[in-house]
Amino acid sequence: MASPAERLPQIPGRFMGAVRALLFWALVYGYCALCACLALLKLLWSIGRRPGQTFQWSIREAPPACLSDPSLGTHCYVRIKDSGLRFHYVAAGERGKPLMLLLHGFPEFWYSWRHQLREFKSEYRVVALDLRGYGETDAPSHQEDYKLDCLITDIKDILDSLGYNKCMLIGHDWGGMIAWLVAICYPETVTKLIVVNFPHPSVFTEYILQHPSQLIKSGYYFFFQMPWFPEFMFTINDFKVLKDLFTSRSTGIGRKGCRLTAEDIEAYLYIFSQPGALTGPINHYRNIFSCLPLHHHEVTMPTLLLWGERDAFMEVEMAEITRIYVKNHFRLTILSEASHWLQQDQPDIVNKLIWTFLKEETIRKRE
Repeated sequence: MASPAERLPQIPGRFMGAVRALLFWALVYGYCALCACLALLKLLWSIGRRPGQTFQWSIREAPPACLSDPSLGTHCYVRIKDSGLRFHYVAAGERGKPLMLLLHGFPEFWYSWRHQLREFKSEYRVVALDLRGYGETDAPSHQEDYKLDCLITDIKDILDSLGYNKCMLIGHDWGGMIAWLVAICYPETVTKLIVVNFPHPSVFTEYILQHPSQLIKSGYYFFFQMPWFPEFMFTINDFKVLKDLFTSRSTGIGRKGCRLTAEDIEAYLYIFSQPGALTGPINHYRNIFSCLPLHHHEVTMPTLLLWGERDAFMEVEMAEITRIYVKNHFRLTILSEASHWLQQDQPDIVNKLIWTFLKEETIRKRE
């Protein structure tokens, strides 16, 4: 005789998968709506306090001098054959030296690596890239052109175009996400991986669904799913949101950090005040949920993870969990007084930690 459990109708696996997908997208769009409401309240509050200033913003016509500082390197361009896109990058160090490729986060561009361009050019060909849609790099008009697989392929194609088949890859924030995925998908192209303030993608996707505190900190991922409104919110009060990200007490560079100068801030304002300059960067985020959840993937090259403990956007607990996905030498260093903008916040310490990691790997190979 059949047991009660056996007599119950069996729910097909496909149906359960559909239910999980429905719940996932309900979470995405529900939280997106909540974030939009909060942004709208902020907008109304700004209008109430400064009605004359809220909608005032200006395009910066001329770049500040720091963007053409010769000590940072040479401005170069490369056109990718398959995609047809032209990428802008700044390169320092002699051609033929080992390649160090730097991938910035949001809302940044190649200039966020200025301290590293100066530091590592003595032994490396250091290339700080403007990612697809950023700065002087081409920005495709379709949202689908910013899917993660396109961004990963960009890095592989750029390596080929630069005449290299491997590099030491460094990524921060969103550039860290791309760096992890390049290391996973094209391990033969990455000799060493260094990531700044971004966990392994599988850690991030699992942690955010299990910890409401991180879900709240990542609210901008959901807000960015909306068309045009996020770009508009960045422009109000002459890009106050952009300025506050780097300078406010809650999200900006820490009190003991290397603060951005007025000219540094103008460099960011020059880049992101150009017409349409925010749409490409935000489109990176508009595709992320179509690629989630990611499968678990192992990283097989030596890896250094640097983390600013005062990161307002990423919880430090994710850093230690990342260890389980690296099947090689893994070093984690957490800086207690540093912010999310670690390589700009504590450049001397970051550079020293990178040098130490590179040298210890060289010694290990000799032994």
